[in-house]
Amino acid sequence: MLTAFARAFKTPDLRKKLLFTLGIIVLYRLGAHIPVPGVSYQAVQQCVDQASQGNNSLFGLVNMFSGGALLQITIFALGIMPYITASIILQLLTVVIPRLEALKKEGQSGQAKITQYTRYLTVALAILQGTGLVATARTGALFSGCTVADQVVPDQSIFITATMVITMTAGTAVVMWLGELITDRGIGNGMSILMFISIAAGFPGALWKIKVEGDLADGWIEFGTVILVGFAMVGLVVFVEQAQRRIPVQYAKRMIGRRSYGGTSTYIPLKVNQAGVIPVIFASSLLYIPALIAQFSSSTAGWKTWIEAHFVKGDHPYYIATYFLLIVFFAFFYVAISFNPEEVADNMKKYGGFIPGIRAGRPTAEYLSYVLNRITWPGSLYLGLIALVPTMALAGFGGANANFPFGGTSILIIVGVGLETVKQIESQLQQRNYEGFLR
Repeated sequence: MLTAFARAFKTPDLRKKLLFTLGIIVLYRLGAHIPVPGVSYQAVQQCVDQASQGNNSLFGLVNMFSGGALLQITIFALGIMPYITASIILQLLTVVIPRLEALKKEGQSGQAKITQYTRYLTVALAILQGTGLVATARTGALFSGCTVADQVVPDQSIFITATMVITMTAGTAVVMWLGELITDRGIGNGMSILMFISIAAGFPGALWKIKVEGDLADGWIEFGTVILVGFAMVGLVVFVEQAQRRIPVQYAKRMIGRRSYGGTSTYIPLKVNQAGVIPVIFASSLLYIPALIAQFSSSTAGWKTWIEAHFVKGDHPYYIATYFLLIVFFAFFYVAISFNPEEVADNMKKYGGFIPGIRAGRPTAEYLSYVLNRITWPGSLYLGLIALVPTMALAGFGGANANFPFGGTSILIIVGVGLETVKQIESQLQQRNYEGFLR
């Protein structure tokens, strides 16, 4: 990987793309530290220092995707999360709404239209999330347990509130624009790279916190153990993410005029983890709903006490079991809506392709469904273990909770984006340094 980056910097046009990407990343991280107008910076810093990581676990997912900007209430506080949510919603609606499905089949023009819808939905979600964040900050619920939580927003007038919401929404639009700039003029998928940077930004602070709170050898033993566990988890994720089941496909030879077409062999790559990180995000978001309802409820009923005891801390057995089952369920759910065996079988039949030993048409679709279900089981169990094992194994070090940096969501995204970026750099290097048959 380091060799690929070194070779890329030696190539003039790739060097410009890399430097452009680095410049956008610097702007993105700069915006993550500029406070929103109307927020008391001193009160925010005091609450961030007082509040423990466990107390902020309710907003941990969004805070992680914003690179810590959410709890700092900056102009990029919402980060890339509204765009991620909008993209997932549009992808799910494509299966339900025929109009979106037709646009998806139109190729590049249809995809451009879907991208436009995604932008509009991102702005709408940013307005909703920004309003919720401002309302939470005004009531003091954003920093539970902080002595000056009600002073985070000193002026609670309508004008200041509207200004804060508009600023956060504009910040989300700017983040979306920066991501598209990286995609057009930089290296790789811009949204994925910004997501990678947001998550990686929280790693040094979380790791140093483990060292500071450690007891063995002034915390260095805990720190080294966490680093070793992190490398082991990264190696496991790389191994499984690269694993795939290749289904061979043979295309029949056809004669059109005097020319022969077809007769080639290829394969359909079915990844073991076909769903990616989406099931972990779905499960995490769904588990935040009970805690969110309990936090904003003024009731003293038993259900609120039960939720706060079982579904707020990530190390409770009920939380762990529910989290694991939700990940497995959403893995099968997302694979079922993202991969259509009938459509793949029809396309193969249309172009004269078949799987050796399997008849074209319905038998091919049934065979693909059978193989997909078989490999989704280990993929879903792998996602559940990756999401839970680091939290359970590192619970004794005092820094592991549902939002620990070496948890499932962060590891999967960082490794996935890293592999994708390296592959894109290597493919562009091959295009520029192809030696040909003659030397």
